[in-house]
Amino acid sequence: MAVISFRPKQVSKKLLSVLKDRSFDVIANRYGLTDDSERKTLEAIGQKYGITRERVRQIENAALGAIRKSPSMEENQPVFDELKDVIEKLGFVVEEEELLNHIAKDKATQNHIHLYLVLGDAFSKHKEDDHFKTRWAVEHQTVDKIHDALGKLYESLGDDEIIPETKVIEKFLGHIKDLAEEHRDDEVVKRWLRISKKVGKNPLNEWGRAESKNVKTRGVKDYTYLVMRKHGEPMHFREVAEAITKTFNRKTLAATTHNELIKDARFVLVGRGRYALKEWGYKPGIVREVIASILKEHGPMNKDEVVDAVLKERFLKRNTILVNLHNIKHFKKLKDGRYDNA
Repeated sequence: MAVISFRPKQVSKKLLSVLKDRSFDVIANRYGLTDDSERKTLEAIGQKYGITRERVRQIENAALGAIRKSPSMEENQPVFDELKDVIEKLGFVVEEEELLNHIAKDKATQNHIHLYLVLGDAFSKHKEDDHFKTRWAVEHQTVDKIHDALGKLYESLGDDEIIPETKVIEKFLGHIKDLAEEHRDDEVVKRWLRISKKVGKNPLNEWGRAESKNVKTRGVKDYTYLVMRKHGEPMHFREVAEAITKTFNRKTLAATTHNELIKDARFVLVGRGRYALKEWGYKPGIVREVIASILKEHGPMNKDEVVDAVLKERFLKRNTILVNLHNIKHFKKLKDGRYDNA
C-alpha cells in the first residue's frame, strides 16, 4: 500500500518551474533529481560552472527561498501536509533514512521527498551528532522529551548489560513523561530507540549500550557469548558452533569456537569440552583448584558435601572428584572425617 498519494516528480517539476536555468540545475544536482539520482557535492557543481563551493551554496539557498515564496509552494501545500501527517503517525521524530525508506524504496523518489522536507516550514532537521543519527521532526517539545529519555536510558544501563526488547521499551517509557497514549506503542518506541547512537541492539534483539561487546559483536567470541547466554546452561563447544551457524547464519568451525572459549575469560571449562559463562557463578580452574576454592569459602566439609558442591561447578564423574580430594599434598582429612585445605 502506497504511503503517499501524490506523484513526486510532477510535484517537483511544478516547484522548480520558478527557477532560472542555473538555479534549476544546482537544485536538481544537489538533491539528486537528475537521471542518475546522485546527490552532487558543492565542489562538483562548482567545478562544472567554474565557481566556488560557497557561491554554489549561495545559489542553492537563494533558489530554495524563491521556491518557498512562489505560488507553486502554496498550491502544493497538501503535499507538505501529507508528509507532516506521515511523520506524526511515525512518532513526530524519525531517523532520516528510516523515514525515506518508509515512504519509498527507490532512491529517485526518496530524493524528491528529501527536497520537500528541506522546503517545508513544518519540518525540522536535526543533524547527526555524537548521540543521535540525523532525524526529522514536526514537534519540538516531543523531540526534547525523546532526546532526554534516550539519554536517561543510556545512563541506566550497565556497561555490558543487555536486556530483552520488551524490557528496554518499558525502561524507556519510564523515563518519558506526559506522552500521549497513542505514542505508547511498541513500534513507535522502537523507532525512537533507533534514533540513538548510544543505545543499540544485537542480532538477538537484546538492547544495551551501543559500544558494548554484547551489542556490537566482533567475531566468533561474541557470537559464542550470545548463544550461550540465550541457551542458559553449559554447552559443548560443538553445540556452540552449530548454534552460531543456525542462529546467525554464519558458518562457524567447531575448532575456531573451541579456541575462543579457551582464550576468553568470560567462559569456564566445566567438563570434557563443555563450557559455561563465568557470570553464572562458575569458578575457573582445574578440579583441584575448584575443590580448594570451595573449602576456602565454606570451611571443612564432608566427602559428599564436597562432591555435591563440585558437581554444581563441573560436569564430572564422582570418582574424578574423589581422586583429587584424596591428594594429600593439597587436602587433609580431619579427625571428624571432614576435609579441608592442607
